[in-house]
Amino acid sequence: MKFFNRSDAGRHLAASLARYADEPNVIVLALPRGGVPVAHEVARTLGVPFDVFLVRKIGVPFHPELAMGAIAEGGVQVLNRRIIDEAHISPSVIEQVVARERMELERRSRSYRQGRALPSLKGRTVIVIDDGLATGATMEAAVRALRQLTDGRIIAAAPICAEETCWRLRSVADAVVCCFVPQTFSAVGTWYDHFEPTSDDEVRQLLRRAWDPGLTPGKSPHGSEPQL
Repeated sequence: MKFFNRSDAGRHLAASLARYADEPNVIVLALPRGGVPVAHEVARTLGVPFDVFLVRKIGVPFHPELAMGAIAEGGVQVLNRRIIDEAHISPSVIEQVVARERMELERRSRSYRQGRALPSLKGRTVIVIDDGLATGATMEAAVRALRQLTDGRIIAAAPICAEETCWRLRSVADAVVCCFVPQTFSAVGTWYDHFEPTSDDEVRQLLRRAWDPGLTPGKSPHGSEPQL
């Protein structure tokens, strides 16, 4: 299986989540930035509310794409001790990376939410979506943080997921939903024909569209087509 782009992946994922369509207590939360166009398509198809949940990967300093952990809203921090030990990363270096990522987390909160608070999640079924799960550190941090905000079910979902990660997340989330779980996993981007980085502008456009149903589908408030 290979997806054309993130919107296409969202349509496939929505089919796997069809049981939640039009449920009044369900909300879809995206992990920015790549998870936003996927989650937007899922929420649109299912007819449920959509928002973001802010999480930042803590990358290994000399290999930023490799996650040694993640932080999320609510002050939650998850560390992958195996990767930290294998890479011989000191506590002081971890603190430096965490401080930098926390600043970015706060910046994104101001940029994306624009004064809006995260909707109340109490008693709701929360579907948390990313564009793919390799180590799953970001998703794990999100689920652990959400446990502090809702007593409802938390569903971790993505179009593509590494097999080991899928099994591990099942011990954290109430359910894990993925379109494809290959036994041999490579980088998330290899499962997409088009995997360009999602920009802050695209995130804001999709959030505005979700918060203001009066906006014309496919257009930003300024009339330009977002590239998803």
